[in-house]
Amino acid sequence: MRFRVTHRTEYAYRAPASECFAELRVWPRDTETQKVLNRQLTIEPRVPVDNYVDYFGNHVEFFAVPFRHQRLAVEAAAEVETFPPPDLSEPLGVNVAETRQIVHSQMYRLFDFLQPSDTVPLGELLRPLKQRFFDPGAPLGESLLALNNYIYREFTYQSGVTDISTPLEKVIKQRSGVCQDFAHLMLAIVRTAGLPARYVSGYIEHYDPEKTDPALVGAAASHAWVEVFLPGGEWYGLDPTNNQAAGERHVVTAVGRDYHDVAPMRGTYKGAHDQRLQVIVSLRRHGLNGTDENSANHATQTQAAIGGQTQRQEGARQ
Repeated sequence: MRFRVTHRTEYAYRAPASECFAELRVWPRDTETQKVLNRQLTIEPRVPVDNYVDYFGNHVEFFAVPFRHQRLAVEAAAEVETFPPPDLSEPLGVNVAETRQIVHSQMYRLFDFLQPSDTVPLGELLRPLKQRFFDPGAPLGESLLALNNYIYREFTYQSGVTDISTPLEKVIKQRSGVCQDFAHLMLAIVRTAGLPARYVSGYIEHYDPEKTDPALVGAAASHAWVEVFLPGGEWYGLDPTNNQAAGERHVVTAVGRDYHDVAPMRGTYKGAHDQRLQVIVSLRRHGLNGTDENSANHATQTQAAIGGQTQRQEGARQ
């Protein structure tokens, strides 16, 4: 499938900001199942942009606006072709105990994806779920799909009930949240079970024009899901928000230990205490004749009031 992805972030300041600095992770990755055909980045006001590849292999762009400005608009657009995932039935058939042995022999490259973080705690809170879903003799694939289904059934997608500072314990107690919360929950359970897993940020197609399947949830801004490392070296994507394996309708931009490693945009500015943030995401599928078959445009708007002279700014979370 071929998609046109546009991610636009706009900040409007109550009074002109004197300067700002920002870092972006909105450049789709080239992977076995995804190829970036072309890409553009537009920033208003116009300033130079530099880039580097971070520790996790993500493309990172950064810039500074060293003069007064009333608004900041950042638009990243890319044309991406996605392909069906490879057949992973063999590694998914390995049982949980054997998988642990195999992946622990590669600890030097997987260590980061087994560790706790502020948003992905490990331990007693998750241990009952680990024992429920990861019996040592059970096939790994069946265990992961059962966990994926459990989060989908037991937790309600509800915008506004959490933010990035909401502890996972509260998410579990209230049984609601957004895709980032569900990804963090799945990571916590999988890592508590001794299996490496990483956080994935990207986009999904809202409706499939060729089928009558229900719409996918989480297309309003950047989406989040999980990848689990399999025996043999492949990463297996799972989307607990939509109870499915990641496939051709998922476009990957960045991977990391948790949300903080892959936030689409973060930075600081000097100026007034409030800012208005609007994020607009568009994902359009291209047909064989080059025309759009399907499109989904969504906007998220938030009002932020932060004390102090130097303010943090971060892209909207969905």
